[in-house]
Amino acid sequence: MAASMRLLVRRAIRLSHKNITLTAAGAAARSDCCRGPLVCRCFSDEAEDRSTHFGFETVPETEKAKRVYKVFENVAQKYDIMNDAMSLGIHRMWKDTLLHVMHPQPGAQLLDMAGGTGDISFRFLDYIRSQEERQKRRVARSSQTPSWRDISNNYSTQDEPRESRAVVCDINKEMLKVGKQKADSLGVSAGLSWVVGDAEELPFDDDQFDIYTIAFGIRNVTHIDQALQEALRVLKPGGRFMCLEFSKVNNPILSRIYDAYSFQMIPVIGEVIAGDWKSYQYLVESIRKFPNQEEFKGMIEDAGFYCVKYYNLTGGVVALHSGFKL
Repeated sequence: MAASMRLLVRRAIRLSHKNITLTAAGAAARSDCCRGPLVCRCFSDEAEDRSTHFGFETVPETEKAKRVYKVFENVAQKYDIMNDAMSLGIHRMWKDTLLHVMHPQPGAQLLDMAGGTGDISFRFLDYIRSQEERQKRRVARSSQTPSWRDISNNYSTQDEPRESRAVVCDINKEMLKVGKQKADSLGVSAGLSWVVGDAEELPFDDDQFDIYTIAFGIRNVTHIDQALQEALRVLKPGGRFMCLEFSKVNNPILSRIYDAYSFQMIPVIGEVIAGDWKSYQYLVESIRKFPNQEEFKGMIEDAGFYCVKYYNLTGGVVALHSGFKL
């Protein structure tokens, strides 16, 4: 209840800021338009005139979210199969790399934004379980011949560590539905929850999570800067932002091969496997419109994150960006 009230308040503040901005812009740039009965219409047109990209197509900002939702609604049932087909299975290695760089410890709280079918959250919970087993083995070995330090530590650490938790948050209900079905088939339920939510207006209180991940999702957000600010807000001080996203290939030979494969093969694979050429044409185009590694690093820093760095994977086909909230 408290989170939903805060969300409404933030939305009202954001709308009021937009109205103030539009009022100033309208007074300066469209004074001839904004006279008499046309005043309100002028501000409305200003809002509707803002445009963004949907792949290579220019569309009104208000339309992009609807189109992206439709794309993922269409591909949800074949999403995992298409990921394997398009990347030749390499996407699994990229996601494994994300978890190894993250190196989460027992008790960590994860927000898996645009988590869809749950790939990152499943890996996170598996990694946590392996860390817990490793700790238990260490404790078992040390208890066989305990030193005075071990005995002292046992007395000083009586509290049980809190349970790790992964929250899969996605704006698309169909993607979450597929993720839940996969979780049921894998028998994964403990420490896992599913939430419908918008990356630009997260339904969570401030300072809630230790780690925020978004894998192959941020390029589909209309206002990336707003999504980054929301990520900063919901992270605890010391929390980590991690983004896995398609990026810029710097090797010219690999770049030509990658472009040819992307534009000539991926839509065809989409048509054959998922019966959907257009959605995968959009996905290919959206990759080319996304900022390169350095530009996106700058955007993350502008949002307020520190110690921002990135790792190129597969020659820059994908980049893993990381930053911390201080």
